[in-house]
Amino acid sequence: MMAHITRHHLSIAEEDEKPVICTVQCVEEESNYGLQIPTMSPKINMTTNPPERDYGERKRLKRSSVWDIFTKVDDEVHCRICDSKLKYRSSTTSMMYHIKNKHPDTVPNDGVSVPAQTEVTELITRMIEKDMLPISVVNGEGFHDLLAHTVQNYKMPSAGDITRIIEGHFREKAEELVAQLGKVEKVALTVDFWTALPFQRYITISCSFITEDWQRKSAVLQTHKLSEGHTAADSVTERLLHTVQAWAITQKVTSCVKNNTQSITSAQTGACVTWDFVTCFATTLQFTVTKGLSEDLVCIIAAAGRLVQHFSDNLLASEALEQKQVQMCLPQHKLIKSSKARWDTICDMLERLLEQRWAIKAVLSDRAITNKQEALALEIEDDCWQIIENFTPVLATLKWATTAISAETEISISNIYPITFSLIQTHLTPKEKDVEQVIEFKEKVQRSLRDCMEVDSCELASKPALIASMLDPRHKHLSFLTPTGRLAAKVKLHELVAKLDAATAPVGAKDEQQETPVTPDISQVAKYSQLRKTPQNTMALLLGDNYSSSYATDAEAQVDYYLRDIAPSLDINPLDWWRLNGPRFPKLATLARHYLCIPSVSLPSLLSDAGQTFATTRTRLSPEHVNMMIFVNRNA
Repeated sequence: MMAHITRHHLSIAEEDEKPVICTVQCVEEESNYGLQIPTMSPKINMTTNPPERDYGERKRLKRSSVWDIFTKVDDEVHCRICDSKLKYRSSTTSMMYHIKNKHPDTVPNDGVSVPAQTEVTELITRMIEKDMLPISVVNGEGFHDLLAHTVQNYKMPSAGDITRIIEGHFREKAEELVAQLGKVEKVALTVDFWTALPFQRYITISCSFITEDWQRKSAVLQTHKLSEGHTAADSVTERLLHTVQAWAITQKVTSCVKNNTQSITSAQTGACVTWDFVTCFATTLQFTVTKGLSEDLVCIIAAAGRLVQHFSDNLLASEALEQKQVQMCLPQHKLIKSSKARWDTICDMLERLLEQRWAIKAVLSDRAITNKQEALALEIEDDCWQIIENFTPVLATLKWATTAISAETEISISNIYPITFSLIQTHLTPKEKDVEQVIEFKEKVQRSLRDCMEVDSCELASKPALIASMLDPRHKHLSFLTPTGRLAAKVKLHELVAKLDAATAPVGAKDEQQETPVTPDISQVAKYSQLRKTPQNTMALLLGDNYSSSYATDAEAQVDYYLRDIAPSLDINPLDWWRLNGPRFPKLATLARHYLCIPSVSLPSLLSDAGQTFATTRTRLSPEHVNMMIFVNRNA
């Protein structure tokens, strides 16, 4: 090779010894302790310092591993570990000698740095955690080939090694979460049911809380496999109690949000549960919309689905549709197919069909593309198009409601009842222009929402979601309720503040005495004789310093002042408002932390029955490792 370089690449041969790009495929020797050899881009300026490694390049680099530790500066090399400086004379011997004597732990027998091996193994583990891959991926032949090509001499860890690293990450994150939960007053639980295989049902229990600096946080606590030997209610409640005890938050739970419409508390174990159960609002909307679909609407949705499927399967029709879109100056969008598991995709499908209606008609009427028999089977009649035009805006409104309460950064529990009453009183009220099928749909959804959300119940004021609305400064006026309903909600808020007062009285008795505005004792007047020189000071002495306070210090008056305070705009984050105004209403701020931490929906669709489920390959994990994988993934 040196003879070849001297004969054909003299300029390179004349330079000092530096890493050289190997442009031919090299056969790598197998090594039990192989470690990473960094790669470099082919476009390298040989006169500069060794550049950063680029793992994306396909060409390999043949160079000494000492350049992972040393940097060349003019005629010297500098050690990156101890900053020693050595003379460089076209040889790496002195650098290798320095590493073996000063830093023996960094280089194994084959001369490749240990940190590089550890770093790649850590990256592989993080990839498995982030992408929820099966741990057995490290045993795959293709994965071995990829690593052998990308990281030369890398020693592939076993599945057991990766499992031990994941277990270490699990313990670290668990310790961090224990420390966090120890600092919060209240938490809200969410229970998400999901399926790995038809006979493998799991629940994932997570929690939400608000920190001292008014940041909303959420974390997965535990994932359990449901046993077949128990009833559903007994099994779920047992898992819930076990989880809250394991994390020492039994006395901190305010409520539990579940993503199914059936009760999960049995009579035997219900007495052990001290919190309320709340149904996921997205699940409630899913139930009400599905129940509201009449036979006519189901047939129209099915016909729309067949039409979309035709353009998805037929390449000629799809290309013709693109041409018609250009000719008619329509947006060049693809048609959307709805999913049975998600009703909101029906809205997306119908909206896109309305947008592309005339381009679709043009394709179906072109006999060079669609024969007459296909056209008759696929064509949607004008009456059905009218129903779609009338029905789609109603679905869009319900979809907006789902989006509003599903935003991860939004305090959504307080939005549930304002949105519910707005839907019932405004958006789902039949209008004159509505067709018969849409009127029937609106009335069915109205009734279902009233029943599921118990809007006519005398216990409405005690619902966690309505209490959260009162503690949200944007909705505290409760204008969507009747005067009687608002009065009941105000009374309930007074009760909660009084109960909080009673619970904290032994701890903060001294502070309460200081907070209560009391007329000063006349015997103390002599101490402040100088204050009586002016009428203003005399009045302050007689009536107390807190007489003209801008906010109340006693519990009952705090509620009144809070409710009379000007409500902020709807685009204000309620936690930001409480961060600024919490000192004005300290007791209400405590309640706000307790209730605004409750989510309106359960876990995101990654794990839910209505969304994606674990791939079959992931079910090779034991329930214990399923719990660990979800824990480190969701708490990253």
